[in-house]
Amino acid sequence: MKPINVGLLGIGTVGGGTFTVLKRNAEEITRRAGRPIEITVVADKNLELARKVTAGACRVTDDAFAVVSDPDVDIIVELIGGYGVAKELVLKAIANGKHVVTANKALLATCGNEIFAAAQEQGVMVGFEAAVAGGIPIIKALREGLTANRIEWIAGIINGTTNFILSEMRDKGLPFAAVLKEAQRLGYAEADPTFDIDGIDAAHKLTIMSAIAFGNSMSFEGVYIEGISKLEAADMKYAEQLGYRIKLLGITKRTAEGVELRVHPTLIPAKRLIANVEGAMNAVLVKGDAVGITLYYGKGAGAEPTASAIIADLVDVTRMHTADPEHRVPHLAFQPDAMVDLTILPQSEVITRYYLRLRVEDKPGVLADITRILADHQISIEAMMQREPDAGEEQTDIIMLTHKTREKSIDAAIVRIEALPVVKGALIRLRLEELL
Repeated sequence: MKPINVGLLGIGTVGGGTFTVLKRNAEEITRRAGRPIEITVVADKNLELARKVTAGACRVTDDAFAVVSDPDVDIIVELIGGYGVAKELVLKAIANGKHVVTANKALLATCGNEIFAAAQEQGVMVGFEAAVAGGIPIIKALREGLTANRIEWIAGIINGTTNFILSEMRDKGLPFAAVLKEAQRLGYAEADPTFDIDGIDAAHKLTIMSAIAFGNSMSFEGVYIEGISKLEAADMKYAEQLGYRIKLLGITKRTAEGVELRVHPTLIPAKRLIANVEGAMNAVLVKGDAVGITLYYGKGAGAEPTASAIIADLVDVTRMHTADPEHRVPHLAFQPDAMVDLTILPQSEVITRYYLRLRVEDKPGVLADITRILADHQISIEAMMQREPDAGEEQTDIIMLTHKTREKSIDAAIVRIEALPVVKGALIRLRLEELL
């Protein structure tokens, strides 16, 4: 049978992995897809690298726009990244009637609504399994495997760099800056790690999962984002003593008031499976009304894990290549005319539990002043721990865990607590999720 011809845009780490895996497992993939899938042309500015990786097995060019206009190419795999030229190329490919497979979470989170609308109009498919959690088939699970469920919430460790850093901080008691430097040395963190450590990468991925889970449009601008650069080893230690671990989570929940979309460091009970996901691994919890809680775990990055997801999309597109567009799985799980614009809840209206750490003078009456302020804002304390000051030390740490309360209430209480003369420095506030 005639092969499906693929144009690959970008042959860096992931592109090279895709080329390698597709070639290595060609027979197995053909048996699954029903016809061969062949990369016939590669576009990359680094022609020397492209020729080295492909070893003469296909045509090489530095003109990506020529590839998306090539009438012999059936599917475009976009691995350039960003949302400048990548967006132009994807929309051009769609306009030319070509299916698209991409690992570009930033592009989809910020421009996905436009891209999917264009694909719908042209009757082509956009595959993006590799855009979230690398080799973990979480998009397939949300879009197809859990389609009978009303998804209630998703919580995921969806950035391997930050998870590696937090694991090392907890295990070795090292400060953030030292662990970041080690992560860069080992290749887990980029020279400029901003997108990872500030939570932006996780927010892109969360935006995509939320849209599939709830049938709302991509809403990246509504995500509350808080990174890990201000986390201190002391809080990792105190959390552990209280039976919790700190992870950077992407959380989206459906509530009566709207959809929560938030990325931030989160205390999780140490007995939860996801709390024990260490190193650069990813994991996603999904709560459905029928199935309950399911966990998806694996490598969230890397050449071949990401290639696994890209090729899975290539197989899906190949299988459905000639199918009536109306009978294909919708891009975001819900039929296009059934998508809705759900209210994205402001972070101030989110209700959750909190971890509070205060540096205070070690004197009578301090705790009473603090608890009085919390009570004024209807915030109750579930657990408390006070560090015994060292000999001659006049200050100590108080750590509190609250019951559920609205964020704007805790914000107002923090302002008053920090104004107390006995409180030294800024109060540390982290959110806590039981994930039940």
